[in-house]
Amino acid sequence: MGRRPPSPEARGPVPRSSAASRTRRSLASPGTSPGPLTATTGGAVVGGGSVQGRAGAHKEVFPGQRAGKMAAPMELFCWSGGWGLPSVDLDSLAVLTYARFTGAPLKVHKISNPWRSPSGTLPALRTSHGEVISVPHKIITHLRKEKYNADYDLSARQGADTLAFMSLLEEKLLPVLVHTFWIDTKNYVEVTRKWYAEAMPFPLNFFLPGHMQWQYMERLELLSGEHMPEDEEELEKELYREARECLTLLSQRLGSQKFFFGDAPASLDAFVFSYLALLLQAKLPSGKLQAHLRGLHNLCAYCTHILSLYFPWDGAEVPPPRQTPAGPETEEEPYRRRNQILSVLAGLAAMVGYALLSGIVSIQRATPARAPGTRALGMAEEDEEE
Repeated sequence: MGRRPPSPEARGPVPRSSAASRTRRSLASPGTSPGPLTATTGGAVVGGGSVQGRAGAHKEVFPGQRAGKMAAPMELFCWSGGWGLPSVDLDSLAVLTYARFTGAPLKVHKISNPWRSPSGTLPALRTSHGEVISVPHKIITHLRKEKYNADYDLSARQGADTLAFMSLLEEKLLPVLVHTFWIDTKNYVEVTRKWYAEAMPFPLNFFLPGHMQWQYMERLELLSGEHMPEDEEELEKELYREARECLTLLSQRLGSQKFFFGDAPASLDAFVFSYLALLLQAKLPSGKLQAHLRGLHNLCAYCTHILSLYFPWDGAEVPPPRQTPAGPETEEEPYRRRNQILSVLAGLAAMVGYALLSGIVSIQRATPARAPGTRALGMAEEDEEE
């Protein structure tokens, strides 16, 4: 009598590495919906795909994404979207794009008040263990430790190319982006400050955009180093010349490929897309570099492809209406009116306090008539106060 083959229970669980390797090799069709990057609705995590039942329903994944059961979601706090982009902030957009590439299970909070972030800055990641990470590169490193690695299939040479191009972006393209959005007077007043002033709650919108501009001016000085020209025109000419060379080099390196290393996105694609998409999508009154970028058709098609594939609704100018569940309201709705009233009261209290402390407004009590000498003394004190 033949020996019965062992049952699946007797064989033990399938090794995780083999299952993960099979998953990484699965590629999605171009028309599929985005991966399991999640949004906040009523405190629950709502994914982009169908719910996986006990029978193990089939779920399509994007290049570089990982299938399987998800752990408790991490929380990502980032700047909200605008200009047809899921986020108007360079760092927030890079982290969001990397998370979409890898399918990391994130509970995303798109906000326009950095004080609501657990670190006070944006972007910020709260891990499943409660740790808060606020530097973009460290956030991506943490996602890699959690097995969400977009560079898993890269060779050693491709890894070296990634480091080289990342350095090129920071040295040549980042300074001109800072100059375009935060230093150029026309762009700052009509585009950057306008968006942040309209998005931020009162009274932050009065002083926070100016404070952010001052921070970016310091950042530009650090990026330019000791060789930063003192003449504004000479500085601008040098920055834009190097940026044009960088864009041309990126266009030549991309060629006719979908992504920089073939058919699957990597971490380099997340950063390149965040740089290019901001420059391409914003309606800039002073768009010298924007005109050069629009002449590089493969880079424009590259950004459009990523937006339509990984951010089909986030990148739309007019997002489709959301279906809200019948029952408890969403997380933001019940307290929106209360928060508006509290913000107005806090702003009024701050202005009154400032007026009292600076002496613009003074409170005087009515006193009965005094002797002539005493009254003369009081008038002298009032004149001195003025």
